[in-house]
Amino acid sequence: MAILPITVYGDKILRQKTKPITAVNDKIIELIRNMFDTMRNASGVGLAANQVNFGGSIFVIDLKGVEGYEKFKPVAMINPQIILVSDETIVREEGCLSLPNLRAEVERPKSIKVRYLNTDEKEVELELDNFFARVILHEYDHLIGKMIPDRVDEEVRKMLQKELEKIKKRKVEVDYPITEK
Repeated sequence: MAILPITVYGDKILRQKTKPITAVNDKIIELIRNMFDTMRNASGVGLAANQVNFGGSIFVIDLKGVEGYEKFKPVAMINPQIILVSDETIVREEGCLSLPNLRAEVERPKSIKVRYLNTDEKEVELELDNFFARVILHEYDHLIGKMIPDRVDEEVRKMLQKELEKIKKRKVEVDYPITEK
């Protein structure tokens, strides 16, 4: 088990598109285990690889601690693709481990269809809605270099600016390790 430092707003890797994983080897499996450990240590429900300073297209999700998802099986999605989104949207408050203490209302599609490889390199397609779909879309955003500030309107972004600058300068209190400046 290894707890990895989490990249935060201002770290270049968070704005770069991730690269596809070409093989699920021991190094990738170990990374996925460490991502789960890191996410749980920080009380998160999802974590993308670039949030632990790895440029590959992977994210992990564990919703077991969320009401209504107690029987949820944790999932690692390798090279995920969003192949369908609903026209119907839902606005809900979101947070992010790479944006400590920052929360904002984000509009996202209510339901999606996602295709990904599991750790056995088997292709999986899932149709999901509500909170699970939102978490996938949030993590997928990381893989394409987007974050919450990119999903809110200009007025809200201006209101978040002071907090974003604090995060960038590491002037925030967190109870999990983050990358150094």
